Amino acid sequence: MSNESIATRRNPSVIAITNQKGGVGKTTTAINLAAAIAHRGRRVLLLDMDPQANTSISFIEPQTVRSSMLEMMLDGECPCEDYIHDTAIDNLHLVPSRISLAKLEAKLTGDFDAPFRLRDRLETLNGKYDLILIDTPPTLGLITVNALVAATHVLIPIQSSYFALEGTDDLLETIEKVKSRPNPDLQLLGVVVTLHDKRTTLAREVYQQIREVFGAKLFDTVITKSVRLEEAPAYRESIFTFAPQSSGAQEYAKLCDEVMSRV
Repeated sequence: MSNESIATRRNPSVIAITNQKGGVGKTTTAINLAAAIAHRGRRVLLLDMDPQANTSISFIEPQTVRSSMLEMMLDGECPCEDYIHDTAIDNLHLVPSRISLAKLEAKLTGDFDAPFRLRDRLETLNGKYDLILIDTPPTLGLITVNALVAATHVLIPIQSSYFALEGTDDLLETIEKVKSRPNPDLQLLGVVVTLHDKRTTLAREVYQQIREVFGAKLFDTVITKSVRLEEAPAYRESIFTFAPQSSGAQEYAKLCDEVMSRV
């Protein structure tokens, strides 16, 4: 699908960025992919569904958070717009998270519609955004299931380390379970290798192993280890304004091209 057709769709593509392993560059990917798409003039909504709230504090001061993802998920009366915050990036808006989001699973236990809360809330946006990206926690609990039920696509970041594929079977099994009943249209958008150190033999071997497992679903773009990528969130910037000439900026721009060509 062309970039132009995305902008004319009433129902946006919703991309859940997920991996139950922590430290794989999931939040870095959410931040910089959202920024890259917004810089191209697309209207992007970024949902921080990780109680650690690292995506949120990469864009806004915590004390400015008026309302967060927890309230949006629990309150079906107020429109979604009430929970959306502006960012310093044109076309990019955020529903932030707080540590209180960790209470969501307990609060929804026993509710028949618990896995559908996010999907139902997003349906009220009425085409306001071209793309919605979701940063998920490193678990396969109810929060991640809500993201998968609401999503049209899943993007999986995988670090090129020794235990890269550990737990991937569980994630893929969860995706298949979601596809089997609540969200049959869910698609695996692709897998992106992150935190890659191309100087090491191990990283190259792991990359080949990931390619053998995922084949055409593996993005051509590889995100290499970068100090600049690590530093940018501390200044509440994406890599595109913090270090626009860096390898990280170039790589996430290329990943953006690939993502836009697949949704």
